[in-house]
Amino acid sequence: MTIHILPPEVASQIAAGEVVERPASVVKELVENALDAGAKTVNIEIGGAGRTLIRVADDGVGIPADELVLAVERHATSKLVSAADLFRIATLGFRGEALASIGSVARLTLTSRRPDAPAGARLRVEGGKIGKVEAVGAPVGTVVQVEDLFYNVPARLKFLKQDVTERRAIDALVTRYALAYPEVRFKMAEGGSASLQTGGDGDRRAILAALYGVDVARQMLEVVSAEDGLKLTGFISPVALTRSNRKEITFFINGRWVQDTPLTQALLQAYHTLLMVGRYPLAALFLEIPPEEVDVNVHPAKAEVRFRSQDKVFSFVQRSARRAILAFTPVPQVAPHNLWGSPPSQPRTIDPTWNLAHDGESGVESRELEDDFPAAQPLTTDDSRLTTDTSPQFTTPILRLIGQIVATYLVAEGPDGLYLIDQHAAHERVLFEKLMAQHEQKNIPSQALLAPVVVELPPSSAKLLEEQLTVLHRFGFDVESFGQNAFQVRAMPALFAHSDPAAALRALVEDFEEDESPLQNEIEAKIAGRVCKRLAVKAGQALSPDEQRALLNDLEACASPRTCPHGRPTMIHLSVDMLERQFGRKGAR
Repeated sequence: MTIHILPPEVASQIAAGEVVERPASVVKELVENALDAGAKTVNIEIGGAGRTLIRVADDGVGIPADELVLAVERHATSKLVSAADLFRIATLGFRGEALASIGSVARLTLTSRRPDAPAGARLRVEGGKIGKVEAVGAPVGTVVQVEDLFYNVPARLKFLKQDVTERRAIDALVTRYALAYPEVRFKMAEGGSASLQTGGDGDRRAILAALYGVDVARQMLEVVSAEDGLKLTGFISPVALTRSNRKEITFFINGRWVQDTPLTQALLQAYHTLLMVGRYPLAALFLEIPPEEVDVNVHPAKAEVRFRSQDKVFSFVQRSARRAILAFTPVPQVAPHNLWGSPPSQPRTIDPTWNLAHDGESGVESRELEDDFPAAQPLTTDDSRLTTDTSPQFTTPILRLIGQIVATYLVAEGPDGLYLIDQHAAHERVLFEKLMAQHEQKNIPSQALLAPVVVELPPSSAKLLEEQLTVLHRFGFDVESFGQNAFQVRAMPALFAHSDPAAALRALVEDFEEDESPLQNEIEAKIAGRVCKRLAVKAGQALSPDEQRALLNDLEACASPRTCPHGRPTMIHLSVDMLERQFGRKGAR
């Protein structure tokens, strides 16, 4: 085959593959263009999870009519003049590829008007083919409408994920930019329903409240630090407010959202020894650094950066976050009678259905022990690990309770030695078998709450939960939409009636987000396993003797008492023979 020059449309589609990976990539490029244009209002409209429609309108300075055609050409930009400018970039965009790349894989309509122009101008681009500019009536600013994304590259279209995943990516992106630019009014809607709306008054904490709820926003710790030309502002969560993944950690550098693993690691180092293994903070941090000290021309998507003095930046981030954590985290007051729970003068009642999934009154943070239990298998949500095995080897003898140690394990005596029981795994198994038994009988009783509880979620989580309400209803949850990104919990499964409804719903959504597949496609056992994992009594939670005994009795009654629903062991057996060998009694005579 001879060497030849690629046709312009093929070259454009290849270039587009580096910039436009999914609908969220389009939204990112258009929002950044709007911000560079000095917009104070940015309206985003989505249709078909971004596949069929993306419309971004701003009130920025606009584009002159005679430059519209140039704006959709490759390598056309107003933000760079010479190669030297690459090393002091102060704008979000600079490569001159976004509009050209989008126009090569979609039907793009660009409408704009300058403040000094009597009318606006419109240009259409379809699959890289540029039309003619026409005069139209339009407000000051720019409107970019993208329709039928990837219509001419069906292979790329097939690689897009399910609608719920693509919508979550867009929601997460716009949410981050709303936090980074609190002085800009953002509004995002899909199907006529607004999922995000900010006031543009410059108050980041108010935006946090709109995204995560007032309680979360109130707990967030403010970070304000400056040192040797570097400045770090934003919010991080206290040690008691965590997530199961890093998705809620956001970094902006000079107003640009970046996905930088070392920066994230620097933040996590600030929480070193303060968080349980497998738990991560929430953070929205904004780093300002001299433009010549950072290289943003690393990747076409502009999501990666390189620092001239990497160690200096990371050390600054770590120290600044650590100071904020220590400054706002009070030293717990420990009293001898209240080390692990309530004082003896305040006895706790025992729930007959064993609903001990509240966070407890303990001064010790509730925690799960998957990573602290070396003899256990890793806890997963793989449905192949879920087990209801009723074979004889899963039975356990009648045990006599001895007590609880480190507020995590129960110690019991059996006829053949000593048993150590992980209270979280054991309670998870008990709840799982009870819930599955009720589900098989199609009779999961619900208990109405005395007062419905309203839970606010971020836009991406809200959309995910909204699509799963019918599934949760089959498991005894009565949850309904209650305004923008808010839900009202009216009833809970009777098995979990004494759990905190808001905490339970947030925990379930957080767990669902770890899986890309919709909840409807999961087997009932996997759903039940997720619910029980989140609502089981936690390690680190002190139990009264009666509660310990009730848990032991319930575990003995289970069909598969030796493992939790995910396959992790609930107990370790120390045989009499092993104890005698350890103490040197075997063969001593």
